[in-house]
Amino acid sequence: MFMNIEHSGERLRQFTAPRGLTPTWLAETFGVSTQSLNNWFMRGVPKKDLYRVSQKLGIRFEWLESGDGSPTMEGPVDARDRDESGSLSDIDAWDDDTPLRPDEVWLPFLEEVELAAGPGTFAVEESHTARLRFFKQDLRRNGVQADKAKCVSVSGNSMIPVLRDGATVGVNVGKNSLKDVVDGEMYAINHNGQLRVKQVYRLPTGLRLRSYNRDEHPDEDYTFTEIQEQQISIIGHVFWWAMFSRY
Repeated sequence: MFMNIEHSGERLRQFTAPRGLTPTWLAETFGVSTQSLNNWFMRGVPKKDLYRVSQKLGIRFEWLESGDGSPTMEGPVDARDRDESGSLSDIDAWDDDTPLRPDEVWLPFLEEVELAAGPGTFAVEESHTARLRFFKQDLRRNGVQADKAKCVSVSGNSMIPVLRDGATVGVNVGKNSLKDVVDGEMYAINHNGQLRVKQVYRLPTGLRLRSYNRDEHPDEDYTFTEIQEQQISIIGHVFWWAMFSRY
């Protein structure tokens, strides 16, 4: 249970400790010293870092900043989920045949498709069946154009603990060039037809792809020549994710 505690640093500690996110890992992830991270815990996360911390760890920004609502998107914190009395409203069931409301949009999934060119030859293409509905307002609020947004399913354990196997991420394909890369942010990658989600860093000689689970998945550095040879391209910036907690 999350207590209503005093400042963002204490909330950060309360969120990360049960999940096994160590101070060393957090300091490395956010590019700060362990002493600076301890200062965050004692005095609060600096305002300039609140947003990126919430995005990287999947914490609801409002909760981290002020303690309002619940810590994750799973909690009843959005006004759309409440009726006029402030109580939770009934959940509306929907499927692919349910018409979109005026404030909603369908986002298609990208998937790996095996080509007829030969065994083991794949390409990343848009699915004709899989899709997910989003509120247009949520996309606008995060600077994403609806026609530039796609969804991707994550496979494997390389991005644990932030993304589990089977997680769904939203990708802004309008942010797909090298100049768009913000070091340490997550991006969907097309690696010769294989869909991957990684932290990306720009290097003077190319790119670094990094996994959160670095014990099993070490950094991958590619020169510009290797990027061309291996047909590595950035699909887009990961702006949203969701997943089930599996035991």
